[in-house]
Amino acid sequence: MTASSAPRAPTRDERRETILKVAREVFFEQGYTAASMSTIAARLGGSKGTLYNYFKSKEELFEAQVRERCGAAADRITEVTAEGEPEEVLTRLGEQYLEHLYSEETVQMFRILVAEAQRSPELARVFYEVGPARGQQGLTDYLEAAKARGALAMPDCALAAEQFLSLCKGRAHLQFLLNLIPPLKPAEIRLQIAQAVSAFITLYGPKRAR
Repeated sequence: MTASSAPRAPTRDERRETILKVAREVFFEQGYTAASMSTIAARLGGSKGTLYNYFKSKEELFEAQVRERCGAAADRITEVTAEGEPEEVLTRLGEQYLEHLYSEETVQMFRILVAEAQRSPELARVFYEVGPARGQQGLTDYLEAAKARGALAMPDCALAAEQFLSLCKGRAHLQFLLNLIPPLKPAEIRLQIAQAVSAFITLYGPKRAR
């Protein structure tokens, strides 16, 4: 094999992504408490020393998982609300929001965080700040801009953002988390979001301005 045809060594960023992927598999299979850096290193096929070059502890590694997963979801809310009229934007946002909530990775991570919240409240705090709180702020910012141009009318945009996300989840999400129903199908998500958007626009559309 010539030098030009030799396989390219992974960059540090690519190696980090591989570690996060393998660690996620271990966390989901074994849970946070049972998972260990030794197991993750063995699954990677390297030494713990190499793993520690990237992450100093299991806590730091799991926090990186939370930041990557939840941060990406919050970023999508900002992208979705970048432009458009309320009904269109809220429909797009709501459907992506429910798809995220019902995804297998999100559900497994949420269950791990709930199980660890008492022992590791810092992980729960990171999850809340980089995920739900940041996403809700992105929606609040959009609602404030829509209100400023007269497309919506509400006294408290932060409260309205919280109300919209609650309308999106409805009772089905809690039933799902309790394993009482299967995840919603795409058609069911579209119907639920259409109803949520309709209720929200009825409440806060410009015709209801005071």
